[in-house]
Amino acid sequence: MNVQRAQEIASSPVMANVLCYGIPIYIQHVNEQSETARIYALNKPEEEREVPLYSLTEEEQALD
Repeated sequence: MNVQRAQEIASSPVMANVLCYGIPIYIQHVNEQSETARIYALNKPEEEREVPLYSLTEEEQALD
């Protein structure tokens, strides 16, 4: 994921479907200089960690 898209997702009030190595996550903060993001898994919000942006993927929302 690129820096700009990660920042858009982090600042958006709408929850995006973002995965880190296949695990649904929430992006808290994006560090533009180091190209990393502070994230936590949706099922483990107490376990925050810093990951490289390349490890994040955005899944398309299914339209009903």
